[in-house]
Amino acid sequence: QVQLVEAGGGLVQAGDSLRLSCASAGRTSTFNRYTMGWFRQAPGKDREFVASIIGSGRGSSYADSVKGRFTISRDDPRNMVYLQMDMLKPEDTAIYYCAEGTTVTNVDHATAYDYWGQGTQVSVSS
Repeated sequence: QVQLVEAGGGLVQAGDSLRLSCASAGRTSTFNRYTMGWFRQAPGKDREFVASIIGSGRGSSYADSVKGRFTISRDDPRNMVYLQMDMLKPEDTAIYYCAEGTTVTNVDHATAYDYWGQGTQVSVSS
């Protein structure tokens, strides 16, 4: 059973940076085959796509709202994926979830992912 564990959330001020990490464990096949995604959910809102990266870093995608501010990366030998968040805004406040799946299309659809972490809270004050 695949388990994803996020870390790195916290309370910061607008303009600050945070780096989220996600550790994948329990998979018998090689991690670099899988697409990793970050989604977020703010109170009272639907879960939304943030960023994704295809296996072996062959391609990444971002939501328009985070382009130029967030960077997704992965360390395949360590089964890790990261989300570097710079120039944070109050509207970035949400629970951030890591997801793993086999999709290479529809990477911005939550339904395309098979496994999810428990989430980590990011709060940005103005």
